[in-house]
Amino acid sequence: MLRNFPPPNTNCSHRIRDYFIATLTFVCVAISLNLDASGSLEQQRNMGLLAWTFLFGLLLGENKEVRMQVIIAVAFATLGEHFASIYMQGYTYRFGNVPAYVPPGHGMVYLTAVALARSGFFLAHARKIAMFVVLTCGAWSVWGISGYPSQGDQVGALLFCVFLIYLFKGRSPMVYLAAFFITTWLELIGTAVGTWRWATIEPVLGLSQGNPPSGVAAWYCLVDAVAIGAAPALLNGFKKSGEWFKAEKPKNIRQGARND
Repeated sequence: MLRNFPPPNTNCSHRIRDYFIATLTFVCVAISLNLDASGSLEQQRNMGLLAWTFLFGLLLGENKEVRMQVIIAVAFATLGEHFASIYMQGYTYRFGNVPAYVPPGHGMVYLTAVALARSGFFLAHARKIAMFVVLTCGAWSVWGISGYPSQGDQVGALLFCVFLIYLFKGRSPMVYLAAFFITTWLELIGTAVGTWRWATIEPVLGLSQGNPPSGVAAWYCLVDAVAIGAAPALLNGFKKSGEWFKAEKPKNIRQGARND
């Protein structure tokens, strides 16, 4: 069940970079969502430019695979935002759009999950962190369907079950654990200040939905899983394309020389 978790007593190294990435993203999320709660469209665009700058700066210190993962995460999450928010109306932003800072924000959120997942603290305390996350999110999900809150959360309970599958069956459980913290942080702040709001009734299944749903981290885990799974294939494809191009070019040159 925990076969993809790091083994107990793992020899861990603490890199300042990993904690810096996480701290910067947590702080940026809190500031940007509070600013956007009463900001203008022009401010959203400026925040978008700033977020892209931060993301590019952070990626300078990463390897090709992580950079590709971030690119995939941004592309996939942006498509998901337009589908789930604008088309399906599962949740809506203040202006009915996808704010300019959201795509690069997804990149920073994904990179934060990766950074925390490989950090010495997470590797050293993987099982304790997993227990905390499961108990916390589980209690939140049970509360959502208990009948006590005014807005039920059947979707949250369903997503929590999906999250457990990602956590205990997925290939990258540490990334999913880390994603729970950063995504729960941004969802609680974003909905609290009114930057966006989740629909009371989920538009596809017609289930009650919290604001935010308790198991919302599962949606972000899907983004993470797609990024982690697709990056090696794309990098390998680019590598083979480059090798083919290099092999074809000298051949074409030789043919041109013979024709002359």
